[in-house]
Amino acid sequence: MKVDTPITAERIRETEALIRPHIRHTPVLHVDMIDFGRAPLPVALKLECLQYTGSFKVRGAFANLLGRAVPEAGVVAASGGNHGAAVAYAARRRGIPATIFVPTVTSPAKAERIRSYGAKLMIAGDRYADALAASEAFSTETGALTIHAYDQVETLIGQGTLGLEMEQDLPNIDTVLVAVGGGGLIGGIAGWFAGRKRIVAVEPEGSPTLHMALDAGHPVDAPAEGIAADSLAPRQVGGLMFPIAQAFVEHSLLVTDDEIKLTQASLWEAARIAVEPGGAAALAALLGGRYVPAPGERIAVLVCGANTTAVRFG
Repeated sequence: MKVDTPITAERIRETEALIRPHIRHTPVLHVDMIDFGRAPLPVALKLECLQYTGSFKVRGAFANLLGRAVPEAGVVAASGGNHGAAVAYAARRRGIPATIFVPTVTSPAKAERIRSYGAKLMIAGDRYADALAASEAFSTETGALTIHAYDQVETLIGQGTLGLEMEQDLPNIDTVLVAVGGGGLIGGIAGWFAGRKRIVAVEPEGSPTLHMALDAGHPVDAPAEGIAADSLAPRQVGGLMFPIAQAFVEHSLLVTDDEIKLTQASLWEAARIAVEPGGAAALAALLGGRYVPAPGERIAVLVCGANTTAVRFG
């Protein structure tokens, strides 16, 4: 299926070359579901939780900073936490001032990470939509460049570099399971593969943004609740990614908070991988039986966020 979108493989490839010096090529861990107490099934975990700042978001942040003209006023972003940390980190690396607006649901771990990168942190409202409105007002007032967390061409293309990297690492996979909030990650990945691989979305029951949009045929307001609300709970899925999702995302699966929490614990116990709720959501679809693979199906799962205080040392 052909989709009229600026999120193309050619632009993703060009952007990957541009940002490559600034990001990590994250590893793949090959596991078997028998180690998680399930029936035997080999699965490839793409550990984007080991990316700079603890999530894939740094790809889109650098794509924006290197691909757009940045004014003297610097950059501004709204975030549940991970995008803000990524923009703050990339801005510090480029010597650019950054202001990050976050809602009250942002975890202390993510807020502290944003501050640690030297950005000015602003608390605005209870949900991501509130922080977004505040960031847009700030941009209008100061002239700072807005870097949207998911509904921005450069952001989507930057996240799409993860699809390119996965194909380099795992050329023979059949299916990729991807957690969804605003849809920047899955939109970029689906734009890269463009139907050549099965792409399955996974969302928390409390924030089914893409699920409801696919049912309605267009982005709609969705609930923004649940354990992963700081990373997977915007008001609506992004308009730029939605046509890509309609064309290239097979379907959206919903997982419960309990399934996400169990997956977090299982990843730590079985593989010593510490992730935040949003980072565990995609694997929760397998562990919870929401996604049932066909015999012989080769599956990759994105483990994409590590900004958590669930594991403490000392």
